[in-house]
Amino acid sequence: MRRSAYIFLVAVSVLSCTVSTFAQEKLWKELTTKFSMLYQQGRYSEAAKLAEEALTVAKKTFGPSHLIVATSQNNLAELYRAQGKYSEAEPLFMGALAILEKVLGKNHPHVATSLNNLALLYYSQGRYAEAEHLYKRSLKIREKALGSEHPQVGQSLNNLAALYDSQGKYAQAEPLYEQSLTIWEKALGKSHPQVAASLNNLAELCRAQGKYSEAEPLFMGALAILEKALGPEHPHVATVCENMVELYKEIGKKDEAGRLEERARKIRSKR
Repeated sequence: MRRSAYIFLVAVSVLSCTVSTFAQEKLWKELTTKFSMLYQQGRYSEAAKLAEEALTVAKKTFGPSHLIVATSQNNLAELYRAQGKYSEAEPLFMGALAILEKVLGKNHPHVATSLNNLALLYYSQGRYAEAEHLYKRSLKIREKALGSEHPQVGQSLNNLAALYDSQGKYAQAEPLYEQSLTIWEKALGKSHPQVAASLNNLAELCRAQGKYSEAEPLFMGALAILEKALGPEHPHVATVCENMVELYKEIGKKDEAGRLEERARKIRSKR
């Protein structure tokens, strides 16, 4: 079964909100910052406790319809999605989206982020038509509000490509992946984890089409970036290793496949 690396393409979004200075706001920010750090490290159980606490603080301090509440709902929902808790994630994502649309308007970049994250949930559940609609809406908002070369536009292109890729629509996926890679390399630099995500996804696309000689160097490039940027034991490193295992099995490199499979297993066992 083909393993998708898509789960790590969307970093959790902490929306920027301006409010009066309160001690509780400071506490919320501290909790959210720590949550984001743990999420990026793949330490989901620890992150969940902080996200839940941050949401409680936000609701008690600012009321149920504040932008900070939307941020906390989004962050906790993304954490639940990453853990496969889809039924718990969906109402949080939808609640965050409703707040953002009401407060900021339907064409704000934060609304695009919320749409993107809800689409990711639907993608994870195999609800492809719903996900495609939301991804396209998010992409349109971002292109208009941020410009065609913004990293968030690259994210939307990449996510839409991954959606097509997962359905075997390779001709539709490939140019979107390539556009995304170009945007991210230019905006973020060639050693950024999001560049690794693009390389990995292009590699998976090549592997699925039997273009093995093209896939291997793309995987290796993605792995090198992630090891340097996130550390050799990060779950994203495990994901690329697992993808390379499938490649090596298909081309008969059993020793390389076994070595990477064991490495990925050890990384996963620590989470």
